[in-house]
Amino acid sequence: MTNTNRFMPAITAALLLQAVAAFTAEESIDAQLQSAVIQAVDRVAPSVVQIETVGGLERVEGQLLGAGPTTGLIVDPTGYIVSSTFNFASKPASILVRLPDGSRKPAKLVATDHARMLVLLKIEADKPLPVGEHFPRSQMRVGQWVVAVGKSFDGERPNLALGILSALDRVWGKAVQTDAAVSPNNYGGPLIDLEGRILGILAPLSPKAAGQIGGMEWYDSGIGFAVPLEDVLKALPRLKKGEDLHPGLAGITLKGENIYTNRPIIAACMPKCPATAAGLKAEDEIVEINGRAVGRAVEVNTEIGRLYAGDSVDVAVLRDGKRVNAKMQLAAKLEPFEHGFLGILPMRGGGRPGAAIRYVYPNSPAAAAGLKPGEVLVSLDGKPIANRFDLIAKIGLLEPGAEVRLAVSADGTERQVTAVLAAIPTDPPSQDFPPAETAAPVETAAQIGPVPLKIPEFTNEAWAYIPESYKSGASCGVVVWLHAPGGYDWNDLSAVWKPICDRYNFILLAPKSADPARWTPGESDFIDQLLDQLNSTYGVDRARIVVHGYQGGGSMAFLAALNNRDMIRAVAAVEAIMMGKLPQNEPTRRLAVYIAAAEKSQLGAMVKRIAEAFTKAKFPVTTINLGDTPRYLNEEEMMQLARWIDALDRI
Repeated sequence: MTNTNRFMPAITAALLLQAVAAFTAEESIDAQLQSAVIQAVDRVAPSVVQIETVGGLERVEGQLLGAGPTTGLIVDPTGYIVSSTFNFASKPASILVRLPDGSRKPAKLVATDHARMLVLLKIEADKPLPVGEHFPRSQMRVGQWVVAVGKSFDGERPNLALGILSALDRVWGKAVQTDAAVSPNNYGGPLIDLEGRILGILAPLSPKAAGQIGGMEWYDSGIGFAVPLEDVLKALPRLKKGEDLHPGLAGITLKGENIYTNRPIIAACMPKCPATAAGLKAEDEIVEINGRAVGRAVEVNTEIGRLYAGDSVDVAVLRDGKRVNAKMQLAAKLEPFEHGFLGILPMRGGGRPGAAIRYVYPNSPAAAAGLKPGEVLVSLDGKPIANRFDLIAKIGLLEPGAEVRLAVSADGTERQVTAVLAAIPTDPPSQDFPPAETAAPVETAAQIGPVPLKIPEFTNEAWAYIPESYKSGASCGVVVWLHAPGGYDWNDLSAVWKPICDRYNFILLAPKSADPARWTPGESDFIDQLLDQLNSTYGVDRARIVVHGYQGGGSMAFLAALNNRDMIRAVAAVEAIMMGKLPQNEPTRRLAVYIAAAEKSQLGAMVKRIAEAFTKAKFPVTTINLGDTPRYLNEEEMMQLARWIDALDRI
């Protein structure tokens, strides 16, 4: 026997002992963690209540709401309880609170925090109620163990989900993030540490979507949010007085599309907004808010995002190299902004400075000023026009009634004209416009025709059709087609859209929902990533990206458009209602709306109210009457829609 063989039994035994010790240690750690979690939940449990609601709406913002108990947290021994607005979106007729001792108490809704999506309830307590211990915000650390606690299933024992604290200062400074499962099972309940101390109140928040159901796309996804209890307690005195709290709005739009890298330079201030009243102007660079230095656009959004309407904000900006201090009082809502309209379609492509005129709308300000196709607009109010996007941006800052001075070049001569801007027309175009490309594109190596697309983190499938005439340098509009329940057959869909795409130089993008029967709000991110993928490969015209859908696909189109205002310029919905909250019309983020429905559609009244709401908010809204019977667009209406999309870069 060799020396190695002689020692093998001893080595094997030693390895076995190490393995057993490691297993025992791991088992011990798991047991300790389990014990700590149970003790932490037991500690907070006396302040966690079950809430039952009776009556109310079945749907809110287009979403069917489930029924069943929800969760609340006692925050004051006299009977004040905080919960998530999601639990009360249905506007219930009555509210009952089940206390940990099993007793039930009627509750009244005292006030709503619309910024952090929380409600304050009040019950008449027979004795002082237990209040959990607060975990200071300053001590929160990314990576620490946390437990999401709810009381939806069992009136006796809370339900729980273990995770870590994965991020701080999320949703514009209003929340912390956890990977613990967060859903209606625990909305309104506490997020606690392993000592049972309360970090915050669980709520379905979203950095994109607003409204009572914002954030529902992240049910049990590993992305959940909690409003720090510290912030809740600061707002509690105002809520106790019955004061509803709203997000604080400044009316500022910042330059650039990447808020994480761009400097916070103001692109526009809404008319009659706090920023304008404070004297802030376009091109000001924000350097400080309430004494805190800011260097990126995201930091401005975060600092203002923490605040409520009515709060006063000290702002410092750099203007022409000099520091200017201002004070503004944030507002709950802003006066609607309406984009002005000159009355032209610009040519696309070409390397010359200025914006060449493709088409002049009859009876428009441009027509009254004598502008003609083929002429080139070279300056606006004395400032050079770089290209059509520059002119869109400059005119986009102005409302109807504004007078503009234009320098126009034609045949080597230049003249000056003035025009008073009008409102954007909403009638659909009745005929094709003249060709739009000014330069001959070159051959491309990119794939054309039908192209399958895939985003690694999504199981969804998607197809795109790239016009067979596509060449590098072309400027393609994009139609994102969102199917109705039941999915779609690619061959049938491409047969309808191929001639339209070839004629109008559109790319068709057709994602599929993971569940063919329905779209989920979280799939808005899938659509965003598909658009990014297309944009990186093909010549996408960012002035003509439209999300279009039928029935449930139309509702998803609304949500996708409202969630991605930086990229999507139009929504076209057929026989569909809106998901999400009505947005604010903004100078630098144009959005056109096309709504088609039948007179006798079950959704007819709701669709009409949606169109009226967009019109009241000063968006350009085109409405199409489909007759008596609900249906999709016919061939003539499809061509009309295509012309509407072709004209989205109107100025």
